[in-house]
Amino acid sequence: MGKSQSRGEENPGERQRKPAAITTFTASAIAVADMVGIGVFTSLGFQVIDITSAFSVILLWIVGGVVALCGALSYAELAAALPRSGGEYNFLSRIYHPAVGFMAGWLSATVGFAAPIAIAAIAFGAYFNGVAPGIASPLWLGLVAAWGIALVHLTGLKQGSNFQNASTILKILFIIGFIIAGFSYGTPQDISFAPSSVDLSHITSAPFFIGLVFVMYSYSGWNASTYIMEEVHDPQRSVPRSLLMATLIVLVLYVGLNALFLYTTPMDQMAGKVDVALVAGRHIFGQTGGDIVGALICFGLIATISAMTWIGPRVTKVMGEDLPVLGIFARQTKNGVPAAAIILQTLIVTALILTQSFERVVEYIQFAITLSSFLAVLGVMVLRYRQPDLARPYRTWGYPVTPIIFLLVTGFMMAYLLAERPLESVAGLATLLAGLAVYALSPKRKPDASQGVTIGE
Repeated sequence: MGKSQSRGEENPGERQRKPAAITTFTASAIAVADMVGIGVFTSLGFQVIDITSAFSVILLWIVGGVVALCGALSYAELAAALPRSGGEYNFLSRIYHPAVGFMAGWLSATVGFAAPIAIAAIAFGAYFNGVAPGIASPLWLGLVAAWGIALVHLTGLKQGSNFQNASTILKILFIIGFIIAGFSYGTPQDISFAPSSVDLSHITSAPFFIGLVFVMYSYSGWNASTYIMEEVHDPQRSVPRSLLMATLIVLVLYVGLNALFLYTTPMDQMAGKVDVALVAGRHIFGQTGGDIVGALICFGLIATISAMTWIGPRVTKVMGEDLPVLGIFARQTKNGVPAAAIILQTLIVTALILTQSFERVVEYIQFAITLSSFLAVLGVMVLRYRQPDLARPYRTWGYPVTPIIFLLVTGFMMAYLLAERPLESVAGLATLLAGLAVYALSPKRKPDASQGVTIGE
């Protein structure tokens, strides 16, 4: 993508690159699908244990959406100023140093996307088995889903785009239909969404801030389109738009879903329950409501798996463009897809599913993932200071307040993770350091002045 790239000589990815074919709509669909996974259907049960005010709970999801929007606004500036696929790998390489970016890319290429895909695939199998019992075990259904979706993306960029659009549209329609039907047929509970005198104590309490950590996990994925910038038409315009559109859409969906759960289902029936959506579905529609919601979640997970199957291998592809040792993953088929990178990620997903180790992996990578996004948003301020004349087709709205809000909340999240999950957090940092060792031992491409320099050097 021109002189702003930090790599050297022309690489295999550039020679084989096809014309960008992804629209703003598809880029937004990827981000929406990546965000709306299983989290929004499970988090409320833990929130209402200590937060018994409907207003405070809804405010929790609004605050989380605003923080995600602050991150999206910040990433939009980076995406427009540093247009290349790879997400944090690209941003951190160009802002700080290629080694810093490689650590973030290493996490994404190994388990950062594979573990969430494995969880979504097994969840798909569990819900599918609940709707149509006896067909196969959740494990094998999950494997079929993971490989089937990977095969769709291996057929070509156009086919993957059509599949992603269709599955995401169905997902959104299912959720909107569920919200409308729930409010229409559900029995109102004795609650109020208006603020009261007790809300101040809820909002300033530890459970509120702990709940915000899990809400932010539910919003993770708002940055999805930055991983595939080179496949997006007019990326310096389309990617910022997709980030903002997707985050706003998900904010509305999340608030609507949680308002429905609170409006129709007694809090004591949801408290401590993981399957909040199923509890609410049965309470609204009777026993068949659980099957309806199960089917909704099941088919919705297809779009989630598809989004992560698409974007994860693109990080590996861009890393392969920069490091000869990973060069095989930079190669694209004639249909414009990094086949080797997709197969590698799906093999890792398979291993995680078969060993049932994915949940532990997700726990230990959360700190490292949060740190990567923290450094990227901080990079907006670093670039403003170090490169004031850098072309910025889009500038972060509300700067510097918006990035500071994101940094404060994600900083709190990292402090919480260190305090509550020290072993997992340290393990996540160890994974980053392992990536640093791989980078140090890997031969680099010789710099080429005609390609520009890395900002961090």
